Amino acid sequence: MEEYWTRIIKWLSKNASYMIDSINRGATSEDMQSIRVTIGAQLPNDFVDFYIIHNGQLSNTKGIINGKELLCTTRILEEWNIWKKLIDSDYFIDIASCPDRGIRSDWYNKLWIPITYDGAGNHYCLDLDPTDEGSYGQIIRVWHDNAQRSLAAPSFKKWIEDFVEDLETGRYK
Repeated sequence: MEEYWTRIIKWLSKNASYMIDSINRGATSEDMQSIRVTIGAQLPNDFVDFYIIHNGQLSNTKGIINGKELLCTTRILEEWNIWKKLIDSDYFIDIASCPDRGIRSDWYNKLWIPITYDGAGNHYCLDLDPTDEGSYGQIIRVWHDNAQRSLAAPSFKKWIEDFVEDLETGRYK
């Protein structure tokens, strides 16, 4: 995962150097344990390995993931808790989503772990509760006000790999 961070920082230094200062130092094992304990599930190794190198971004800075903030572990838990409170209040009890294959039809699920934030309540999430047709740790797109739940990548590693390739091939400027 270090290779991906190296390539991201290299691209940022050439194209958006002002964003480099928004990247945090690595997460600690305690940070990762806090997420595991709070959500009650094992985190995918590729996700942990990526975050041990750099713990997402500072809050309230321009996002490095196509304009979306790459959440640090503290912000991951903040966003997750917002959704959890809504689930616990039965806010979504009679609401279903329109998911891609491999994603549950929940509006939101406690095992969908937000990893990005766009400022409007929408996220890319680690899906730790896929259907039998999905993959543990797949990346899904969740909108707060749209029923579509789309599969972005079959794993965190593939999602980051695709993002880095998009950077390097000029998809983002």
